[in-house]
Amino acid sequence: MADTSAQTGRNVLRDGGTRPTRFRTFWNSFSENRGAVIGLWVFLAFLFVAVFAPLIAPYDPSAQFRDYALQPPVWQDGGAWAFPLGTDALGRDMLSRLIHGARFSFFVGIVVVVVAASGGIIIGLIAGFAPKWLDTLIMRLMDIILAFPSLLLALVLVAVLGPSLLNAMIAIALVLQPHYVRLTRASVLSERGKDYVTASRVAGAGQLRQMFITVLPNCLAPIIVQAALSFSTAILDAAALGFLGMGAQPPTPEWGTMLADAREFVLRAWWVVTFPGIAILVTVLAINLMGDGLRDALDPKLKRS
Repeated sequence: MADTSAQTGRNVLRDGGTRPTRFRTFWNSFSENRGAVIGLWVFLAFLFVAVFAPLIAPYDPSAQFRDYALQPPVWQDGGAWAFPLGTDALGRDMLSRLIHGARFSFFVGIVVVVVAASGGIIIGLIAGFAPKWLDTLIMRLMDIILAFPSLLLALVLVAVLGPSLLNAMIAIALVLQPHYVRLTRASVLSERGKDYVTASRVAGAGQLRQMFITVLPNCLAPIIVQAALSFSTAILDAAALGFLGMGAQPPTPEWGTMLADAREFVLRAWWVVTFPGIAILVTVLAINLMGDGLRDALDPKLKRS
């Protein structure tokens, strides 16, 4: 019994009481960046609004109150704000449309990131393990795609596929995919020469196992950061395509489409343009701040001094 107690005591002393978990280590590093923490809370607030939009929105986003078209936010009904953020040209409640617009923006961001990251990671892994000629072919193709301005290329793809929210998501995902390919390939090439990969190969692991089990988990940190930044890019590009009439189509309450519908009322109804623009600005800024924090937490070598 005495030996057991002594051994237990030595273990406690050796471990120093408690060891920080990976999540705690990550959170301690992430929380050092105040902007990232603020961005995270803003992002979670918008996510909550997007998920529970039907319960939070005071009206249906397509409901029209024709008697109250273009009412400013200060208009009151019976002492209470019937339309806290005003109404648009068709009498639709701006607050309800903004809340439901968060659903479309987050849906676009999630779909685009999943599609772009999945395809980009697979192609990047193939390029990193492929023979020289195939690697060169893949990377030159990615360079050609990156040579075009991203929004212009997305606009051309949507023009070919047809204007719709689905086609806009496909176009944005294809435009963002080369970034994941290049990032994954660079990470794979830096990991392939390490001892643990050599040991795995000597132990008889096949190439697919090396790619997806051995190497890929050690390449995820920069990919996660890229995914966070791509999320904001997807929201911004979707809003731009919607503003140009090539994304979501009316009466869909998407923020870019709301801006497009409000162009002719800029001078006499400032709220129909201002609030969708602020929603896009705050969301993209919060995600970018969160991405900076993820970069610092997942790769301390890049941490700002």
